[in-house]
Amino acid sequence: MESYRAAGTPLGASGAPRAFHLLTKPTGAVCNLDCAYCFFLSKEMLYPGSRFRMADDLLETYIRQLIEAHSPVAEVTIAWQGGEPTLMGLDFFRRSVELAERYLRPGQRAVHTIQTNGTLLDREWAAFFREHDVLVGLSIDGPREIHDTYRVNKGGKGSFDEVMRGLGFLRELGVEWNALTTIHAANAERGREVYCFLRDECGARFVQLIPIIERVAEAAEDGQLPWASWRDRPLYVQEGEHVTGRSVTAEQYGRFLIDVFEEWVRRDVGAVYVQMFDVALANWVGEPPSLCIHSETCGLALALEHTGDLYSCDHFVEPRFKLGNIRETRMLELVASPEQRQFGLDKRDTLPRYCLECDVRFACHGGCPKDRFISTPDGESGLNYLCAGYQAFFRHVDRPMRFMAEQLRKDLAPADIVRLYAAEDALRGRNDPCPCGSGRKWKRCHGAVLGE
Repeated sequence: MESYRAAGTPLGASGAPRAFHLLTKPTGAVCNLDCAYCFFLSKEMLYPGSRFRMADDLLETYIRQLIEAHSPVAEVTIAWQGGEPTLMGLDFFRRSVELAERYLRPGQRAVHTIQTNGTLLDREWAAFFREHDVLVGLSIDGPREIHDTYRVNKGGKGSFDEVMRGLGFLRELGVEWNALTTIHAANAERGREVYCFLRDECGARFVQLIPIIERVAEAAEDGQLPWASWRDRPLYVQEGEHVTGRSVTAEQYGRFLIDVFEEWVRRDVGAVYVQMFDVALANWVGEPPSLCIHSETCGLALALEHTGDLYSCDHFVEPRFKLGNIRETRMLELVASPEQRQFGLDKRDTLPRYCLECDVRFACHGGCPKDRFISTPDGESGLNYLCAGYQAFFRHVDRPMRFMAEQLRKDLAPADIVRLYAAEDALRGRNDPCPCGSGRKWKRCHGAVLGE
């Protein structure tokens, strides 16, 4: 999915990575929605006059080269994203499955994934996903009034009903799916509510939480801009030291994660998988996390456009980070290029001293380079915009993460922490401060039953 990316993958004898993750965009930036915060909509400007459809011969080239590049490993992930990839139609994806089966080596298997807004899904799509074990990442930002704030169609109408209809088909046919939920100004203060909606109303068992940070060169004091969506402005690139009013603040993001964690750790450990919590636990255990954002280095999560152009990262689809085209240069050669290796190493090597001396560096690793555009307290550039939120979250979860990490070392269940929290909560008074740190009373915060 968007962020379950290859991280910590060892290099092969040739110096090329044994595995990497490639998000492929068969429709480029074209989408049937017009989500206000979607920076990728502006990427249409990179390809003026394009039909924005991956050609059949390029599809075959892509599948063949991807499988060849993963010859040392038993599992090859074929990941589709957009724009909106379902605009390609089902036949395109049937063809991709057929090609994968043709080129897979003995002992290899393909893992198919797709990220979609869900509005075009029907029973036929769901049956296809079920037949081929396609993992579906579904974008949904919370209950209707939250989701429809920014996730709208071309006419400005909210997409909630269409998404929930599509989700209904996935659930009816037993398709494995992840909830992809962005955190922004409309839901930043409602973390527990959003999480409980995903768990209880949507039936989500895998959740990815993605902060919206829209960088701009200038904005009004309230973050307002003279355009409504990224379709109305020049090409979005990772530049600027300001953010839009839609963006989540660092403090809001940290609080959102803590609010979700305090609900999850009491009820859902081992039953619901929240990517950020899995990643944190991996870093506490000392294992490579599945998310490049909180890995020491990156560079193994790339993006392929509908033309065959390969870019260093999905967040850096812009001219200066274009590595080449797989029609002209073998994919593995581009992935293993000195430019791409340096791109990945820069994540570690450009950290400011403030990060190097931070007590939670082992869990954070400076976050994503795209968000490193503010200054440290002593004026050094390159600090992550979300730093304060990361520090708040990682420090808050230190004790439970150490407990769960020790459980794993002893070959015991991390879910035993649920009983530990239950025992502590049994001794808590209704008017005691909530341990989440919100400042509210226990009975009004995580001790309350939502909806009462």
